[in-house]
Amino acid sequence: MLTIYRRHRTSCKHRDKGREHRHCGCPIWVDGFLGGKEMRESLKMRDWQRAQEIVREWEANDRREVKAERKKLDDAWADYRADMLARKLNPETIRKYKTLESQMVDFAARHGFRFLDEFALDEVSKFRSEWTDGQRSSGKKLERLRTFFTFGQKRKWIPENPASDLKAPKITLCPTLPFTHQEMLRVLAAINKYKDEFPGRGLDNARRMQALVLLLRYGGMRIGDTVSLSTDRIEGNRLRLYTQKTGVPVNNILPEFVLKALDTTPKIGNFYFWDGESILETIIGSWRKRLKRLFELAEVKDGHPHRFRDTFAVELLLAGVPMERVSILLGHESVRTTERNYAPWVRARQEQLEADLTRAWGLDPVIAAQTAETGGTRGVHGENRRPNPLILKPKKWRRGWDSNPRMEVLQTSPLGHLGTAPNL
Repeated sequence: MLTIYRRHRTSCKHRDKGREHRHCGCPIWVDGFLGGKEMRESLKMRDWQRAQEIVREWEANDRREVKAERKKLDDAWADYRADMLARKLNPETIRKYKTLESQMVDFAARHGFRFLDEFALDEVSKFRSEWTDGQRSSGKKLERLRTFFTFGQKRKWIPENPASDLKAPKITLCPTLPFTHQEMLRVLAAINKYKDEFPGRGLDNARRMQALVLLLRYGGMRIGDTVSLSTDRIEGNRLRLYTQKTGVPVNNILPEFVLKALDTTPKIGNFYFWDGESILETIIGSWRKRLKRLFELAEVKDGHPHRFRDTFAVELLLAGVPMERVSILLGHESVRTTERNYAPWVRARQEQLEADLTRAWGLDPVIAAQTAETGGTRGVHGENRRPNPLILKPKKWRRGWDSNPRMEVLQTSPLGHLGTAPNL
């Protein structure tokens, strides 16, 4: 049982009346036993009614409510970084969170914030207004900010997530187009020009560049995974992409000319494009700059490394590979991600669908019978119409992946879709 009383100050005129007198403004203390432990301490208040409410709540719960210590912003980020390392997140993901941390710490320093709970909705909104990212990047950064505040909320550092009430930016889907056949040929041909820009060591640089371009195109990986590729991930003609959650590895089959390009590439230890010790993000940035220069030499507008991955996915779809399998090769968590990224730019796929329908109508026995009887295709109102020259005769219809005109290049060229590689 707990008892509250006023501990009179020396200057209090009611001091002689003892602790039973409570009609003054002296500090309130509590005395008694709680949870089997004796306690005697100040409640740090002078409101008698409020002190009674607190003591009743303590006795009802048989425990004392301890007010959590305010969490400093730097300490909160340090704990979150340790948690990310413990969860073994991708280094690229950790790097993005570190960028958000530096921006948030800088914002707090300029506005005089030290603690995490000082970021209310208004402050978080002002913080976001300083971002200069695009629509998609801003949306992803907002997701990371919400995740960080959720981390603090779960640990009782803040009462609620202030970023949960911020609406995500409206994202207009602008799907990236893959490289065309001619653009790929120009990129490969430009490697000879790229070689001439490095006197003395141009051949080695050109071989590395050619191997990187071919691996980006036919490996289907992102540039970070490609640059960090090690020799032990290639066995025969199989490239190990990743291991699924079920423990089953996912492999890609590389064409022979890609393997030859990798064999002739000067290696650095067990790596093709990285020494394995330098900061990976720095090396990736360096290769991005080199590829940018290659696109300039090839006169390819809006060229960037991810378009090779787009080309890999689109060409497989055009060759008749089901989207579910393409999604597995790309490492997407869901086939919806593949559909969202590669279904919107449907013009080439729509042309293929129309060609497939045209061939299907050419095999339809009703249409064939009408054509034989009337010498043409009968219209909706019964009038004779001219035969459709696009309808192929059944004997000319080719089944399978070779029905795609783009894939004829693979049958006639030693380097498949790329044509002839530059002579390095």
